[in-house]
Amino acid sequence: MGLNKPCFLLTVIAGMERFAFKGVASNLVTYLTDVMYMSNSSAAKFVNTWVGFTSMLPLIVATLADSYWDRYTTILASSVLYAAGLLALTSTAVKWPWNPTAKKHSILSLSWSLYMISLGQGGYNPSLQAFGADQLENEEELPRTNNNNNTEEPKKDKKSLFFQWWYFGICCGSLMGVSVMSYIQDTFGWGLGFAIPTFSMIASILMFLCGNRFYKHKHKRNEDGNFFEDIVRSIKSTVSKLVNGRNNGIEYTKVELELQEKDLCNNQDEVIQQEEERVNPLRDAKIILRLLPVWIMLLMFAVIFQLPVTFFTKQGMAMKRNIGNFKFEIPPAALQSSITVSIIVLMPWYDTFFVPLVRIFTRNEKGISVMQRMGIGMFLSVVAMIIAAITERKRMEIGKNNGEQLLSIYWLLPQYILLGISDIFTVVGMQEYFYSEVPVRMRTMGIALYTSIFGVGSFLSALLISVIEFLTTSKETHDNWFSDDMSKARLDKYYWFLAFTSAISLLAFVIFCRFFRERK
Repeated sequence: MGLNKPCFLLTVIAGMERFAFKGVASNLVTYLTDVMYMSNSSAAKFVNTWVGFTSMLPLIVATLADSYWDRYTTILASSVLYAAGLLALTSTAVKWPWNPTAKKHSILSLSWSLYMISLGQGGYNPSLQAFGADQLENEEELPRTNNNNNTEEPKKDKKSLFFQWWYFGICCGSLMGVSVMSYIQDTFGWGLGFAIPTFSMIASILMFLCGNRFYKHKHKRNEDGNFFEDIVRSIKSTVSKLVNGRNNGIEYTKVELELQEKDLCNNQDEVIQQEEERVNPLRDAKIILRLLPVWIMLLMFAVIFQLPVTFFTKQGMAMKRNIGNFKFEIPPAALQSSITVSIIVLMPWYDTFFVPLVRIFTRNEKGISVMQRMGIGMFLSVVAMIIAAITERKRMEIGKNNGEQLLSIYWLLPQYILLGISDIFTVVGMQEYFYSEVPVRMRTMGIALYTSIFGVGSFLSALLISVIEFLTTSKETHDNWFSDDMSKARLDKYYWFLAFTSAISLLAFVIFCRFFRERK
């Protein structure tokens, strides 16, 4: 695997967390429509809003973690809150002997428990991943030297390897959560279906505590202060410069004066590193603004990313789910496992075959750049939407001609697998991009920016569903593109719409990449 013990342990823990989360989220739309009796569009909007809130929270928590807390404490506190939310969720799905009508209050209790999970995950995921990457810092201080005396490439390779195997680990957890838990929930009930993810999360907390003797902790510098205090100081300093008009508004900062006292011919890298570790709100704002165009152009990919847990699952419920002549029916949510299977199977091929092959043409040690990696994944997601639209149209035509829903659920596999392959490129590339393009002390924020794309993408998805539902609802029949009657729904048109808008985002991304320069 090429990673040290702490990284390996934290990757396993991340996989267990994904098992718990996917065990709840992957089949939630079925729970809402079948148990809570929500409409298809309402259930999709509920799930998208919850996922969006969950993905956006790291932006707030990461700022606090970087300014006030250390990552280890944030992970521990967040994981306890996470487990408490799962326990509360399980309690709402269990029929208690003393309260047989518990399901009647479920909508409020369900929302409360789900958003408690969101609060816990908001601090847990970005801190855990940044904490895992921190375990490589000491190794990177003593990099290997190649024949050209180039020490920078091994550092990048090590980080790239970490993010790749990290994603591999969470995909393994997601696979188990999607395939196993959806079957248990559909067959044995939701109480047991929510209890197992809860136990998995509690077990991951115990494993995290058992690894204390392996971890490398990065302590905060006292002189850094915190992000909010430095914003106030920066504003006061700027006002003072404008009022006094010193030296055309230029005033030497403490950092600059310290740099003047140093011999710049010696240890230049060390001086630059110390400068970067100091809090400078104006510089931090410029760094974030520099990442904003890529952040925006990835939003449509994030909208597509939400489809497997919403409309792909409802699409599968309207298809033939039997295996041959057996009575066993495949749970529609279980097809989400094909995404993670394709990632798990093909991820090792990326380094073994794809990178060496592409390296011949690009002369790049990593095969392709991070930007190229994300662009390839975005292109594959557009192709997946085109195939999804064609498949849905075929399902509708067969249903109308035969009066029965005869199209096999296996027709959905190509769109699932293509999304899985696109994840190998785009999602892994996003993690590396937002981690590498920020200073060391902002890396929790970098991971949070990455996860926030999926948060805003979820909200954007819910907004698109609401607008399209309003615009396409018939006054006579009240049917629309997302009708509960799948024979009248027009998901194919929705998929074509996403393919078109995603293609526009991809074109803008390609143009932007021509002018982008990686941070050194």
